[in-house]
Amino acid sequence: MAEPVGEESGMSDAKKAWGGRFEGSMDAFVTEFGASLPVDRAMWAADIDGSIAHVRMLGAQGIVSPDDAVQIEGGLRAVRGDLESGLFIFDNADEDIHMAVERALTAKIGPVGGRLHTARSRNDQVATDTRLHAKRLAASLAEGVASLQEALLSRADEHFGAVMPGYTHLQKAQPVLLSHHLLAYVWMLDRDARRLRAAYDAADVSPLGSAALAGTTFPLNRRAVAEELGFATVTPNSLDAVSDRDFLLDLSYACAVAMMHLSRLCEELVLWSSDEFGFVTMDDGYSTGSSIMPQKKNPDVAELVRGKTGRVYGDLVALLTVMKGLPLAYNKDMQEDKAGVFDAVSTLSACLRVTTGMIATLTVNEERMRAGARGGFMAATDLADHLAAHGVPFRDAHEIVGRLVLECERSGRTLQDLTLDELRAASTAFGPDALDAVDLDLIVSRRTSEGGTGHDAVRAQLVLARDAVAEGRAWADTRLS
Repeated sequence: MAEPVGEESGMSDAKKAWGGRFEGSMDAFVTEFGASLPVDRAMWAADIDGSIAHVRMLGAQGIVSPDDAVQIEGGLRAVRGDLESGLFIFDNADEDIHMAVERALTAKIGPVGGRLHTARSRNDQVATDTRLHAKRLAASLAEGVASLQEALLSRADEHFGAVMPGYTHLQKAQPVLLSHHLLAYVWMLDRDARRLRAAYDAADVSPLGSAALAGTTFPLNRRAVAEELGFATVTPNSLDAVSDRDFLLDLSYACAVAMMHLSRLCEELVLWSSDEFGFVTMDDGYSTGSSIMPQKKNPDVAELVRGKTGRVYGDLVALLTVMKGLPLAYNKDMQEDKAGVFDAVSTLSACLRVTTGMIATLTVNEERMRAGARGGFMAATDLADHLAAHGVPFRDAHEIVGRLVLECERSGRTLQDLTLDELRAASTAFGPDALDAVDLDLIVSRRTSEGGTGHDAVRAQLVLARDAVAEGRAWADTRLS
């Protein structure tokens, strides 16, 4: 749902909700400096949901009259309508979304609106709103993760059987299926989805009813409110309830790790799209040109995702730093808890979207990948394994094949160019099927161990991956509905 902006009115000298103890007014710039409205008004839906549940409980418990509870709820629904339609006018005097909603409520229904805040502090109200909003953000990100996983699975299906070089130290190591390589990112993203679920669970606890820090004398029914708001349970300690932001750290950490995974994927796309690799061609919609070099097609979108990773890391470190020295309970420092987290979430969301588009539209150059797999002597391990299977100690086999590689380097040949006679000249232990040891497709297909790159193993892995992605999407869809 789009965030309504509306107009800003000039009522900066309006009376503060806490102004009774003060004789003078706050400096105008200090008012602006201390306001959180530009950030926290994104939580307006959560704020109204929390207030409706709170006032219903107040009415049910006899803390406010049933008529007042009905009138307040009606007013809150009217305020929601203004926010949804974009008609809501924010006041410069509003410190935060909570006071903006309460001001608008009182303007609509009169002084009875002031009873909404009975048995509630902004401390537990803010914590409740933030938890509700964080839950929705986590579920939305999980949905984006599932979309990228589905794009990767689609390409893995489309190019099943395509062989490419596998690398360690960015040096050619052993041939693998492209599908296997893409599935590695599906499983990274599966862990990201699980971290997002854990962040959701961490936020899924209601602090409402903790008041400022010590609870309240009013006979609240905290569990009824929690159930209505969709929380799994309530916080057991009021001091911790208003000062805990671990759930935001969990969400920020999940964003940071997911960005790291996207950065790794985009780094490979940058490499693979270079002339030196030529494994993929980026779609024009995800590339840019050069202002001076007409031939250039730059993978700028992938580079931007890679670059934005540091920004999300910074958001996590910023919140850790805010929280590290705070005594119990609430402190104004904690107003700085949302800007970085919201930035991390929006950055990851955008990066998931563009990366999904890049994967879905790129052109895979299978022949160039296969040619790359022929180079780099990647059959060397299989040749050594062949000798070991014919009784040669592996260390001796390693040395024999190493000498063959050296000879090929000197003559500009590959292991696939060698004849059986040449192999047997290096060692009589090479059997009549030795040439099979350098056949790329056979090399790949022999990796039959669970989780390996062999065709049958990857087919089994695809089934597991599809199930995991379907589970993740269903989880997100259920919580966003």
